[in-house]
Amino acid sequence: MNSRKGLLAGGNWIVDAVKMIDVWPQQDALANISSETRGTGGSPFNVLVDLALLGAHFPLEAVGLVGNDHNGRYILNLCHQLGIQTQALHITEDAPTSYTDVMTVSGNGRRTFFHARGANALLDDGDFDFTKSNAQIFHLGYLLLLDRLDRPCATYGTVAAGVLARAQAAGLKTSIDAVSEDSDRFSKVVLPALKYTDYCIMNEFEASHVTGHEIRVGENLDKGALRKSMQQLLEAGVRERVIVHFPEGGCALSKDGSWAEHGSVILPEGYIKGAAGAGDAFTAGVLLGWQNGLPVEEQLRLGVCTAAANLSDETCTGGIRSASECLALGTRFGFRAL
Repeated sequence: MNSRKGLLAGGNWIVDAVKMIDVWPQQDALANISSETRGTGGSPFNVLVDLALLGAHFPLEAVGLVGNDHNGRYILNLCHQLGIQTQALHITEDAPTSYTDVMTVSGNGRRTFFHARGANALLDDGDFDFTKSNAQIFHLGYLLLLDRLDRPCATYGTVAAGVLARAQAAGLKTSIDAVSEDSDRFSKVVLPALKYTDYCIMNEFEASHVTGHEIRVGENLDKGALRKSMQQLLEAGVRERVIVHFPEGGCALSKDGSWAEHGSVILPEGYIKGAAGAGDAFTAGVLLGWQNGLPVEEQLRLGVCTAAANLSDETCTGGIRSASECLALGTRFGFRAL
């Protein structure tokens, strides 16, 4: 990499209202809310907060849009408290800050999202000025949840792909993440971005929807289909590495054909309080390892351990501790074999 240092993250800035419920109800039925907590949401917000809590010793920068409201001030204040630079995190009067009601079942941590797109729907190509950042890595997420960036573009395929291309031209490495939307839009929105992506990080659901491979059959993970899917993502243009995470762990396939995998932490019964933000926590661990020049196996270990820490809290970032404390969870509880 070059002399640049730090991470710039842009995309969805969301405030989550995490509501713990006793059951997931049938249509027209009732569920009881036992508690409600406000927390971070959206790829750049979660990843940057996670990195700050992990103890990242490099600059953290934010880019995006928030509304001129209570939720927008919550985002800006939390970033300031954690030392995240917000010069490019702008306030708009044209829409409220995006928010999500996260309905989490207490017994199993499963969650369902009710999302108001808000200011994120207005984020556009012109909001990204890479000449004003000295970051080494630009992380963009979530594709499929950024209305103007997901639009078609004659030159690059999508507006988001053009943003990533400009980041690379300015000397930054790029990484992306998508949202787990149950739709047929993945090939139209995600594939064009891969040509301008150095690190493609997603879960098995998203990888399956981009490539068409059936990676999970029932409860079982098909590692052969997973590897074929990751190879197809590389062939679509990813420059360095495809990383896919899933409840059992994570795998990485590099451009040179090298393969790495790491099982998730074996957590004791009753440990998991919620699964919201676990994928972003994994991503933050991987990006911390990448920025710090760690081997890919150690990036994956840091990813699964950060995800394990995340699962101890019902919010997206409330369970994150220092990198050493997260890694200690793996030492304490052990790892699954993949």
